[in-house]
Amino acid sequence: MTLGIMQPYFLPYIGYFQLIAAVDEFIVYDNIKYTKKGWINRNRLLSNGEAATFSLPLRKDSDALDIVHRELSESFDRKKLLNQFIGAYGKAPYFQETIALIQDILLYDSSNLFYFLKNSITAVCKHIGIPTRIQDSSALPIDHDLKSQDRVLAMCQATHATTYINPIGGVELYSRDAFEARGIQLKFIQSELHPYPQNHHDFVPWLSIVDVLMFNPVQDVSAMLKYHRLS
Repeated sequence: MTLGIMQPYFLPYIGYFQLIAAVDEFIVYDNIKYTKKGWINRNRLLSNGEAATFSLPLRKDSDALDIVHRELSESFDRKKLLNQFIGAYGKAPYFQETIALIQDILLYDSSNLFYFLKNSITAVCKHIGIPTRIQDSSALPIDHDLKSQDRVLAMCQATHATTYINPIGGVELYSRDAFEARGIQLKFIQSELHPYPQNHHDFVPWLSIVDVLMFNPVQDVSAMLKYHRLS
């Protein structure tokens, strides 16, 4: 059984979904600290040929709280964010089917950051045909005070994983020997992305999955999930 583990992100780039598609089971961290400068509640879209940020506003709270204890701001205007996508992609070839997906995601009836993000991830997976099982990290019977590699190893053992796949950016965080000592193969995924037309603009890579879906039919996006290398 192959396992992947990541923080939840809001409409992340296609590499996130390449990882989900590459594993049998995917664990989403809910009991991990929220980080301000990461991509948990923001990403980028294409606006007038350039990358522009979109985000989910959060209620002010302690930085010590886990993601599952953070809430969306009471002032979060879902229609305003939807209109940001409409303004950016109204002329994209696959606008209608993609904006319907985004609307369903934004109308999800929860103010909890983690559950809002998890719903967006599972909704995109369903839309592009990823069957991978997704579960919350807190549901695993492990010592949740463990950190870094030790925590990942514990989750691998709890799920009976024989292979753990991590994004290539974490290659220096893990020891193949430590995994092999527990009978687990450690692999790293290197995402690849072939340029696609973006309404006659110069290609801007690694934007939100929304950009990929706006400019490509779903069957092509599903094929893009295989654009990666494992090492």
